[in-house]
Amino acid sequence: MTLVSFVKAHLIHFIQSMTETNFPIIESNDSGIKDMPGVLNWLSHNTDTYKDQLASAGAILFRGFPVNTANDFDAFSAAFNYQDFTYEESLSNAVRINFTPRVFTANEAPPEVEIFLHHEMAQTPISPEKIFICCLSAAESGGETPICRSDLLYAAFKEKFPDWADQFKSLGLKYRLRMPEQEDLSSGQGRSWHSTLNVASREEAEEKLRELGYSWQWQEDNSLITTTPVLQAVKQLPDGSESFYNQVLAVHLGWQKVGGGVGNALTFGNDEAIPEEALRELAKLAQEYTIPLDWQDGDVALVDNHRVMHGRYPFSGSRKRQVVVCLARDV
Repeated sequence: MTLVSFVKAHLIHFIQSMTETNFPIIESNDSGIKDMPGVLNWLSHNTDTYKDQLASAGAILFRGFPVNTANDFDAFSAAFNYQDFTYEESLSNAVRINFTPRVFTANEAPPEVEIFLHHEMAQTPISPEKIFICCLSAAESGGETPICRSDLLYAAFKEKFPDWADQFKSLGLKYRLRMPEQEDLSSGQGRSWHSTLNVASREEAEEKLRELGYSWQWQEDNSLITTTPVLQAVKQLPDGSESFYNQVLAVHLGWQKVGGGVGNALTFGNDEAIPEEALRELAKLAQEYTIPLDWQDGDVALVDNHRVMHGRYPFSGSRKRQVVVCLARDV
């Protein structure tokens, strides 16, 4: 091992050991705030501090505050004064239900379906910078939200597999997705093309896809298979670090086969297949950097979508799991 490699390896180990205790940052209601006016007053004096902490930590969990309804959560997230990023305007392929114009369910996939690690909407040209996640009602069993520092993951992957890391960075990615004509609630990505593209007709859908740089194929069942333009796989963050910003793990582990004879759901940007061994090594390495958020009622997590991936573990029990989100852009 060279001196440079030795230093890099120990730096990665040091950063990882630090984040084991500081990721996520946990802010408890130690002062005993009992109502939402008190929460909003407290936030008015502290949001700048939390934004600064988020920039380096990647995630903050607010625990024990009286956030009991979707409207409470709407007010909590609005206090940070980020710019709205609504479900309607997004190209999310997940089926979701709005509670307020800003707040919607995280995913309507069945409880037994695992949603694997991903950056929110990184498979589209338009994605949010921040994610607020609120647990209104925790599952009886399971249902944790795994979170993973993608900057640390990419640094470790680059150290172990520099050639593969360079391919992801230099070639980028293309995603292929089937959008059904009607919502498919049995799938984690079953949003219809009408809803995804916010259009009423094939002609409007094609115009929208053309503007976004997609290619597409209509299927006999009136579903639509789309292929993205080349999207980045690695994002440089403001502090100079690099984040593995994509949906590679979610596609590799969870997406349904596209079908229709159009090839894999994910390729490098030059249409070359991604080596299966590289995908397996990524999935294995990601486990070392993943921490599950074990939800309690009223929890709110603020996540830097550029630095941190998230997912959803399966859940069970008679108690309804209700987790809602609010997406945001930096102002």
